[in-house]
Amino acid sequence: MTLIAILIATLAAGIGSVWAAALLMRLGLGGRHDGVGPQHLLSLAAGALLATAFMHLLPEAFESQAGAHDLFATLLVGVVFFFLLDKAELWHHGHEHSHAEPDAHDHHHGHHHGHDHGHAHHHHSPRAGGWALLTGDSVHCFGDGILIASAFMADMRLGVIAAVSVMAHEVPHHMGDLVVLRQTSANRRMALLKVSLAGAVTALGGAVGYFLVGQLQDFLPYFLAVASSSFVYVALADLIPQLQKRLTARETIAQIAWLIAGMVVVTMVSGVAHSH
Repeated sequence: MTLIAILIATLAAGIGSVWAAALLMRLGLGGRHDGVGPQHLLSLAAGALLATAFMHLLPEAFESQAGAHDLFATLLVGVVFFFLLDKAELWHHGHEHSHAEPDAHDHHHGHHHGHDHGHAHHHHSPRAGGWALLTGDSVHCFGDGILIASAFMADMRLGVIAAVSVMAHEVPHHMGDLVVLRQTSANRRMALLKVSLAGAVTALGGAVGYFLVGQLQDFLPYFLAVASSSFVYVALADLIPQLQKRLTARETIAQIAWLIAGMVVVTMVSGVAHSH
């Protein structure tokens, strides 16, 4: 039963987020000048990730027999690990494109979190950039699957919350992916298929996570701490810095409202899941 729930949740988070992104783009949402723009979606995702980490994953980890000192140490190591992973990704893509694009801005990378959500990828060699993007997406989705599985192994409700948070984060990310891949693919459907296949890797990560965490049940609190460190790092180092721009008072209020909305969504999902 748990494995089936993990597979359904990971497919919803992985492929569902791609289709949601495509739907939003088809409706004309998520553009720079729309009522619902990328900044709003990023705010929503950041709020969802932070609420999941601090209100659900970490409390669940601390309710175990594991010591607080060890869990905080794991959280710290996790944040540093994802920082180093970021650095390695930046170095790899910077080195990969330095000869072909000597004047390219250093943020033009195919980061697995899709930092610029499609705006910075246009300067890559189209074919190489597309495949690099899909490879990075697949690796990232595999990791998401393991994190979702870890949450499900702790508590079904926690797994649902984690899946919703991952989906919220992936929607703006996949909107950028679709923008890039539409330039390298024969048509929009092919671009959608490619990103959907990358998203499907989330289910593979979920299956691996189910058996991995099942064999290491005693270490579950530490898996939850690592999952929390991932969510916190993505929110604070990836999403929120993109929101730190000079805005009008109205835009700032809207940004804060969407951030709070992300937290409210997680709370509501938690309440619904708990009632069942």
